[in-house]
Amino acid sequence: MRLLTLTLAAAALALASASALAATFTGTVSDTMCGKKHMMPGVSDAKCVQECVKDGADYALVVGDKVYTLKGDKATLEKLAGAKVVVDGQLAGDTVTAKSIKPAP
Repeated sequence: MRLLTLTLAAAALALASASALAATFTGTVSDTMCGKKHMMPGVSDAKCVQECVKDGADYALVVGDKVYTLKGDKATLEKLAGAKVVVDGQLAGDTVTAKSIKPAP
């Protein structure tokens, strides 16, 4: 029984790894609370993103009408909050895990 459990766990891990797709995205760094439209009146989009993240939201990447949760180096994400960026990373479900993030040209 233990061997079957270990085998199933290994298969699930392999499937999860295979379902992550390498991709390049161009979009805007936002947060999961506001998504495409920032709601804090009187502050820049960058400041809104930073405040929402401080309040518990995750960083997000807005690509067209799609909002992905964005995982990566927090210092880089904070610096690029509200900016258009190019992200090289892995897509798994609705989450992009960044390997590199650069300002878009």
